[in-house]
Amino acid sequence: MFNNLLADNGYTVIDIDYTGSSGYGRDHRTGIYRHMGGKDLTDQADGVKFLVEKYGVNPKHVGLYGGSYGGFITLMAMFNEPDVFASGAALRSVTDWAHYNHGYTSNILNEPFNDPIAYKRSSPIYFADKLKGNLLMAHGMVDVNVHFQDIVRLTQRFIELGKNNWELAVYPVEDHGFVEPSSWTDEYKRIFKLYENTLKK
Repeated sequence: MFNNLLADNGYTVIDIDYTGSSGYGRDHRTGIYRHMGGKDLTDQADGVKFLVEKYGVNPKHVGLYGGSYGGFITLMAMFNEPDVFASGAALRSVTDWAHYNHGYTSNILNEPFNDPIAYKRSSPIYFADKLKGNLLMAHGMVDVNVHFQDIVRLTQRFIELGKNNWELAVYPVEDHGFVEPSSWTDEYKRIFKLYENTLKK
């Protein structure tokens, strides 16, 4: 519904099944092994290139948003492709895979003690210094999947780095999947406001 709202307000929207998605064969599914935020992120950048070349999208006015893994990809995009993405909204996003669900992460990145390189190159918190664009983060305080401490640690990192182009929206009663209509409304109003203020110049 939000993509439709964006389109109704003059935005061009693309929703990519990026590397790691199922249904495209083994190589596509396992393409993020030992590097989440690698090929799956270049898929996003390639999508932007396609929109610019095929549909005349202004390359200086591109944003992205996503929740959970999509929030993680948004952070990686804002940090590692800062010249491609002007604004991003990262919702309930993983910032450090070493703090996430072991059963899920260990199948992709192995374990922090035996593959620290995979975790370091895959975790957004290690790239926070590269933020250039406008970033909105949104997270529920009672998230039992991606714990709230994840976004708090990244927030502290921004403070230490002296960054001022970020915002954190906190939802005190929400878990990983929001349930209160007021929370959903607030979150998407913030994303829309971010885009209207930074992508429609």
